Amino acid sequence: MSGPGDRSRLLVLRALGLGDLLTGVPALRALRRHHPGHELVLAAPGRLAPAVAATGCVDRLLVTGATGRRVPGELRWTGPAPALAVDLHGCGEESLRPLRALGPRRLIGYAAPEAGGAGWRPDEHERDRWCRLLRSHGIPADPADLLIRPPAVRSPAPGAVVLHPGADAGARRWPAARFATVARELRRAGRPVVVTAGAGEAALAHEVAFLAGLPPGAVVGGTADVPFETLAALVAGASAVVAGDTGLSHLATALGTASVTLFGPVSPRLWGPPADARHRILWRPGRDDGDRPGDAHGEDPDPRLLRIGPDDVLSELRALLRPCGRRR
Repeated sequence: MSGPGDRSRLLVLRALGLGDLLTGVPALRALRRHHPGHELVLAAPGRLAPAVAATGCVDRLLVTGATGRRVPGELRWTGPAPALAVDLHGCGEESLRPLRALGPRRLIGYAAPEAGGAGWRPDEHERDRWCRLLRSHGIPADPADLLIRPPAVRSPAPGAVVLHPGADAGARRWPAARFATVARELRRAGRPVVVTAGAGEAALAHEVAFLAGLPPGAVVGGTADVPFETLAALVAGASAVVAGDTGLSHLATALGTASVTLFGPVSPRLWGPPADARHRILWRPGRDDGDRPGDAHGEDPDPRLLRIGPDDVLSELRALLRPCGRRR
């Protein structure tokens, strides 16, 4: 590793998914500004390397080996201990342990009582949570500082409405038939539609395309994840994005692309986009529902998600989209 000693390196742990990375950008950017002379190293999964580079605030990726959303048991760190280690991963000793094991000169995390600072709030928005942690340690951080630059490559479908029916868990998957209804109505209105799919989601995406009467070429991805640069170009050049509470909806927020996000079972108060006319939220909680009324990792679509109909989505899209033929 480069650097004149342990003073030159700052290690951050956030070994999660794309949406988690993008909601962590304000905190990462705050650390970058506050420690301009440090090498900022992010411990995260290797598959996120292109997205990490796109944030513009990380010098190097330290690849973690844990699968899924598990906390890495150890970090493959070599050389002098980090001058500062920051836990942006969780609120318990489990995520703090691999950082503490490196013997950093200074440690920041919600589970580090010796470091002082703020206490964990379970009902706090993800962007606000990590920025508040840093501010409690004298590091200015703005949750609204979340935009990333679009890629230099051209979108493969400029002006299309991007529909993303997939999600990590069934609880956050809006039914394929409803996505197909939205796609069919958009096509009838003369708007191009693209259906995106992550690795293993080909069947779902092609079902949406088939039911909507779209050609198979309207599906992007499925066998493997869409390369990040291609996906980012597609989203940056889209007229709008429709998705559940997934990494793609967070990518639309980070790129400033108009979006309609369907929430359930977790409230947008915890994971939603910032207040902005470009981003529309659909959330249908029950009368006594809190911020996490359902199982975010459940197998079946959450009842709150099923209360959202195709007409709800189409209504929000009509409010967002200009008439065909006019430039964005």
